[in-house]
Amino acid sequence: MTRHAYITQTAAFLPNAPVGNEDMERVIGQSGDRPSRARRMVLRSNGIVSRHYAIDPDTLKPSHSNAQMTAEAVRALGADLDAVGCMACGTSTPDQLMPNHAVMTQGELKMHAAEVIATSGICLSGATAMKYAWMAVTSGQHDAAVATGSDLATALTQANNFSAESDDKIDALAKRPEIAFEKDFLRWMLSDGAGAVLLEAEPRKDALNLRVDWIDIASHAGDMETCMYAGAVKNDDGTVTSWTRMDRDERDRQSALAIKQDVKLLNEEVIRYTLEKTLQPIVVKRGLKVEDIDHFLPHYSSNFFRDRVKAGLDNVGFPIPQDRWFSNLNQRGNTGAASIYIMIDELIRSGRVERGQRLLCWVPESGRFSAGFIHLTAV
Repeated sequence: MTRHAYITQTAAFLPNAPVGNEDMERVIGQSGDRPSRARRMVLRSNGIVSRHYAIDPDTLKPSHSNAQMTAEAVRALGADLDAVGCMACGTSTPDQLMPNHAVMTQGELKMHAAEVIATSGICLSGATAMKYAWMAVTSGQHDAAVATGSDLATALTQANNFSAESDDKIDALAKRPEIAFEKDFLRWMLSDGAGAVLLEAEPRKDALNLRVDWIDIASHAGDMETCMYAGAVKNDDGTVTSWTRMDRDERDRQSALAIKQDVKLLNEEVIRYTLEKTLQPIVVKRGLKVEDIDHFLPHYSSNFFRDRVKAGLDNVGFPIPQDRWFSNLNQRGNTGAASIYIMIDELIRSGRVERGQRLLCWVPESGRFSAGFIHLTAV
């Protein structure tokens, strides 16, 4: 007999009040001696009008750690944690290198002894955490599991992570302005948040549950070089040098701990690899049909990519009409690994999902071009 896993509860945590576009630089700080020249251009393109930061708007000090945000999302599930045997937590921005993010979240929750695992990566780490929790339930290892996705982007995008570059590399940046843009660009794209789901072996009666039908994940790192990275510098030949191979002065000069992105490579390849090359074999493998998908939840980082996502779907013969798409990017911002959780939670709470409907979630990441697709059925 096939054992299923059902999402029976969803939750999201967005820290502090929303921050509008004109207040962003005040909250995360100005890098250098003048306001960012990239900010308005990036915001026009990405379409985000508000987002949340784990920064106290008055003191401008951090208000939450990543583990604290994640614990808040788990608490918001309202679940009996004593009945949860497994917790999988995905993030790209853990608070420390060791111990891992999942055990730090468990500590914040004062949760009983349980199987906990942290999945790393970038946006896809939230989906891989969900897959681990899903497999833990469907395999019979546990009757209930929690999965989370969270990101604390401001830990890396606040101005103090750029000060050494502003002081030491003005001349070099004048000669290679694209390097400055690749770092500054992400400051206006990323924000903070956490989401969580409870997966159980049985659906709850008299409630809307989401049966997890399958989660397919693929990485194209064997074919593609690094695109988005932190804790490293990218070399002219496409390789990266780790921050562990640098002394402190070089790490500062290179802004090695700042998040960076090869914008040219992103624009050229992200749709082809994370959407077209990933979805095409899944359509065949899973027997997917456009008419069976009632809600499409695409995690794209910017409205700049919306039309390109549509073109990518058309290219693989899977043209989901845009009136079936759901995105909250404009109001919630790009919260990385948390984004798909926050989207699922908001869509469920909107009342737009009816029993029998099917949801297809797409989670790409440009780290080295990976993607995941999650198929859910409302029961």
